[in-house]
Parts: sequence; C-alpha cells; structure tokens
Amino acid sequence: MAAVETITVDLPSEIAESVHQAVEAGEYTSTSEAIGDAVRLWKQHRDFSDDTQGYSTEELRELVREGLESGPSPWDSMAEIKAEARRRWEAAAAKVDR
Repeated sequence: MAAVETITVDLPSEIAESVHQAVEAGEYTSTSEAIGDAVRLWKQHRDFSDDTQGYSTEELRELVREGLESGPSPWDSMAEIKAEARRRWEAAAAKVDR
C-alpha cells in the first residue's frame, strides 16, 4: 500500500459543498477519496500538458488554426477517412518492401 500523507486544504464553500454532496450521494466513500480523485485528474491533465507527453497548448492552438483555415474535408464520412488512411499506409508499406 502506498504511503499516505495528511494535507489540509481550504476550499471555497461551493466547492466544499459539491464534495460533500458527492460523498452523500455515494459517489465517494469519503471526502478524502473525492479530493484524491480530483488531484489524480489534475495530475493527469498536468502530465498530458507536459511537452514530453504530448503537444503544448500553443502547438494545439496552431494545429486547430491550420485545420480551420484548410477548409472543409474532402471526405464525407469516417469510413472514407479510414479508407484513405489505409491506402496511404499500404502505399508507404509497398515503398518499404521494394
């Protein structure tokens, strides 16, 4: 079992009330479990945002901007997109096999 450390935090009343309601509704067994879950989600978000784990916020904004400026997709469905991806993958694999 992982070591446990007690940390005291002050929360705005409305957030504390939301935590208590979640415990009362049975979503969590205790306020500690609810806060622990929130901290785990924060850590996941923080780790994902780290440049070593994915794109930076600025890179994502640039990619979205490029996508919006590129206009509508030439494909009408996800099936067409997948078919095009397979075609490209097979073409690339054929080049490697030569």
